[in-house]
Amino acid sequence: MHRRLFQFAVVLLWLALPLVAVQYTQVWDQLPFRVATHFNAAGQANGWMTRVEAVDFGVGFVAFLLVIFTALLLYNARNRVDAFSWAALGFCALVLGVMVEVNRGIVNYNLHDSPLQLGGMLIALPIAAILLIAVYVVSRREPALASSGPLSADLLVEETHSGRSMALFIFLALIGLVITASMVAAPALRLSLALVGLIGLATMAAAWSGFQYHFLRHGLEIRALGFRLRSIPRQQIQSYAIEPWSALRGYGIRGVGNSRAYVWGNKVVHIKTLNGDIFLGHSDPQRIVRDLDRVMSH
Repeated sequence: MHRRLFQFAVVLLWLALPLVAVQYTQVWDQLPFRVATHFNAAGQANGWMTRVEAVDFGVGFVAFLLVIFTALLLYNARNRVDAFSWAALGFCALVLGVMVEVNRGIVNYNLHDSPLQLGGMLIALPIAAILLIAVYVVSRREPALASSGPLSADLLVEETHSGRSMALFIFLALIGLVITASMVAAPALRLSLALVGLIGLATMAAAWSGFQYHFLRHGLEIRALGFRLRSIPRQQIQSYAIEPWSALRGYGIRGVGNSRAYVWGNKVVHIKTLNGDIFLGHSDPQRIVRDLDRVMSH
């Protein structure tokens, strides 16, 4: 029941496509030949397209988002529909709603010279992104591994995999964000940039402190910033081996579905489990292999 309802809700997202098209076709004869389609932070037009190009771009971009959102939402919910599935659906619906509103604003600007009112949307999107991350962390947090005693008695070794060079890169990006915010006059845009900055600070802190791998007698726990991200019972581990990691695959927490990577570098240990593939990044992956050998020998 929940799966069918979720799938129906995903289909409803596609209503955004005809909504954007109708916004243009209803007033087609009233639109100027050159349509203002791009605006600066002050809401002043600084880019134009023909009417046909404006419609093609507006509808095409929404169609592109719909294809990506539909694939990700259905793939993520293929095994179960949980709180994060609905939160992700809501976030996608918000993004599409913003796109519909932006195109409505473009049409009104070109017809009536009405200024674009984007303040609320600029604030809503980063807030929604923060909430989505929070729901993901809470809903996907796995239970601690069963223990017969205190953690210190079961802990064999703890390893840390940090990405401090990545944290410094994020710090430099945040400096650029601060400079940009200081040059923007619109309060809504400043607040939006501040919210984006909060996400950046959290990411920088996570990269600096790194992932903590707790190798226990009965399995492996992966943590970051004190939160337990993954628990892998020893009985689920099938095999593990050292592999290279391409920068094209990204850094941080990567992957969808049952495949997940915790990586800040270019070396990983690929762990195959009964519930999917796990990639543990580390500067000395041979140590991770030795630690896993200790876990499997108990």
